Amino acid sequence: MDVEGQVKKGRKFDQVLEGARAVFMREGFEGASVDEIARDAGVSKATLYSYFPDKQHLFIAVLQAECDQQSEIEFVIAGSDMPVPDALRLICRTLVSFVLSDVGQDIFRVCVAEAQRFPELGHAFYESGPHRWNRKIAQFLESPAAQAMLDIEDSNLAADQLAQLCRTDLMLKKVFGIQTEVHDADIERITNEACETFLARYRRA
Repeated sequence: MDVEGQVKKGRKFDQVLEGARAVFMREGFEGASVDEIARDAGVSKATLYSYFPDKQHLFIAVLQAECDQQSEIEFVIAGSDMPVPDALRLICRTLVSFVLSDVGQDIFRVCVAEAQRFPELGHAFYESGPHRWNRKIAQFLESPAAQAMLDIEDSNLAADQLAQLCRTDLMLKKVFGIQTEVHDADIERITNEACETFLARYRRA
C-alpha cells in the first residue's frame, strides 16, 4: 500500500510524522491512539486528519519515511563510478547498519507484532523495505559495470542472497535482547564477510 497521492503535505506534516513515529515505536500500531499521536506531535486531531485519513495511512507514511532515509543505496544505483566491490560494500554497510539500528529494530518488531491482525502493515513493510531494496540492488547487479565483473543469471535471486548475508545472527540477538549494543567493528566485520562471500560466488573467472 502506497500512501503517495493519498495524503497532502503542509507546514506541520513533518511534525505530525515525527510525533507518530515516536508513539508507534513506543506503543505499537494497535496501542497507539490518534489522541496520543496528536499530543506528541503538538497538533490538533483536526490537523492530523487533514494530512492522513486514518491511523493506518499514518503508520505506513512513517514506515516509508524511515526506509527512504536509507538513500545511500539509491546513490549507488543512480550511477556512480565507484568500483563494483566498493559499491557492494556500501550497499552491505547501509543494510547492516539499518537492520541493526534502533529504528530498524523498532520497525521490524512493530510490523511483525501487528502483521497477523493487520496484514496490510506487513505488506507495506515488505514493499517499502526488503522488496524495494532488493529491487534496487538487482538493478545495480544488472548494470554494465557489475555485469562485466560478476557472472549473474538471476539478479533478483542474487540481490536477495546479498541482503540475507547482511542479516546475521546479530540481528536476532538484538531483536530478542540477547545483545543490546552493536559496535562499528561488528558492522564492518559483517559487511566485509557478506561482500567477500558474495564475490566468491559470483565473480567472473
